[in-house]
Amino acid sequence: MLTAIAGINWGDEGKGRMVDLLSADYNVVCRYQGGNNAGHTVVNERGKFILNLLPSGILREGVTNIMGPGMVIDIEHLKNELNHLAGQGAAPAGDALLISDRATICMPYHRLMDGLEEDRLADKKFGSTRRGIAPVYADKYMKKALRMGDLLHAQGLKERLRDIVEWKNITLRGYGAGADADEMYDWLMTNGEPLLGRITDTTVWLHDAIEQRGANVMFEAQLGALRDIDFGIYPYTSSSTTLAAYAPIGAGVPAHKLDKVIGIMKAYSSCVGEGPFTCEFFGERADKLRELGGEYGAATGRPRRVGGFDVVASRYGVRVQGATEIALTKLDVLAGYGEIPVCTHYDVDGVITDNFPSGGALERAKPVYEYLPGFDGDISGCRRFEDLPQAARDYVLYCEQAVGCRITYISVGADREQIIIR
Repeated sequence: MLTAIAGINWGDEGKGRMVDLLSADYNVVCRYQGGNNAGHTVVNERGKFILNLLPSGILREGVTNIMGPGMVIDIEHLKNELNHLAGQGAAPAGDALLISDRATICMPYHRLMDGLEEDRLADKKFGSTRRGIAPVYADKYMKKALRMGDLLHAQGLKERLRDIVEWKNITLRGYGAGADADEMYDWLMTNGEPLLGRITDTTVWLHDAIEQRGANVMFEAQLGALRDIDFGIYPYTSSSTTLAAYAPIGAGVPAHKLDKVIGIMKAYSSCVGEGPFTCEFFGERADKLRELGGEYGAATGRPRRVGGFDVVASRYGVRVQGATEIALTKLDVLAGYGEIPVCTHYDVDGVITDNFPSGGALERAKPVYEYLPGFDGDISGCRRFEDLPQAARDYVLYCEQAVGCRITYISVGADREQIIIR
């Protein structure tokens, strides 16, 4: 069984929580794109864990976690993340974590350039996490990047790094900055050394696991469909492909096909970063929902923008992700609302549409709301669909029909066991 867990909306949908839950039935969890701009939160009996680079199956015993070729890895951040897990008594042992030798290294000068460009853009910024993601992906496609496997060949790495830094400084000098090749080499050696035993050809390992051992593999995405570089709200997107269809490629097994795509979406909408967000709430209305939902970025701590459930955006996300089923998260947050606002259509220059637009049309879109009956009471203890208040059940069924995909999982709290499976 090959399953992809993918975000339906703008990211922060609760993918980490679902990967952690479902990974009990899988042998392998593989991150296939993105870097430490991810913020996946897992709550279990050992506490609360925020993962930026590590796959969310890292907290499951007996699961092999792979950082795939499609990822970009800040090795300093990864070293610190592993040390933090060790401090919480959750360090991955042995083959619990494998790192692709083809994954790209995110360097300090990538972080530097990311921040400098956001500062230059000022009020026109894209809302970057300033963690170097766009610059490192740009360098990857410019064929000016280093890969994790280069850490295994120190002398050749040193020579290539010097050439890359010389080229990189041409750009950095335009910002009044620069990088030193010797300092960068020392950084690579210091932070790379603890990781050397985990770097391997994961493409061979994963292929053999699937073909010879019949492994069940879960592919974990970072961000959501609306942040995809091709199909998202460009240019306010990530710099990688966030879609489930890319999972086998980014994981290193492009010849294999997915059996299942579980799309993750919230019972309302949230968004970190800049760009059009048609259903956005403001003022006290936004403050209330943000506090009830704890809507602050796991990677950055930034307050998330929030709004009502967006049918237009969610239906689009389900389609481009090719979702076969849905996990609806944070239904419990809506308890106590007398009526629940749902954005059913967009008004673009006086034309009502239920298609998700792009470019300037999306920038000008205004929400058209419908209000559904709310529900009261604490639903965090519900474990069957029938246990939910009727209005809550009706809301779930409405969302299911609106996006055109069955809702199989319903989250009613942050803990592993606070889930309803239909």
